[in-house]
Amino acid sequence: YVDDELMASGQLSNAAILSASDGGTLAHNQGWTLRPGEGAGLVALYRNPADAFAKGITVGGIKYMAIKADSRSIYGKKGATGVVLVKTNQAILIGCYNDRQQPGNAAFQVEKLADFLIDNGN
Repeated sequence: YVDDELMASGQLSNAAILSASDGGTLAHNQGWTLRPGEGAGLVALYRNPADAFAKGITVGGIKYMAIKADSRSIYGKKGATGVVLVKTNQAILIGCYNDRQQPGNAAFQVEKLADFLIDNGN
């Protein structure tokens, strides 16, 4: 899903899928990974999404300012770049966009894959 659905869209600079239970990395695009402890930190944010506004969102060593946080979606921004996190039943999808990509298009790609996975029981 990372390469064929998220990265192939051209709307994301990096993407990953984590386990929603422990934050372990299930898949990521080539050349990019989360730093140790980041996955567990993202799982913790979903336990209390409001913490994203107080603590920020750290993905790939970059700390983003939260602009949206609820039980499904957490969005962060740093300058013209950002991150989109969407939780399904079993996974947390991560999509990062750079300053040449549109935030709305990036969010659409991640949310669309999440909808597909949820509709199929994942």
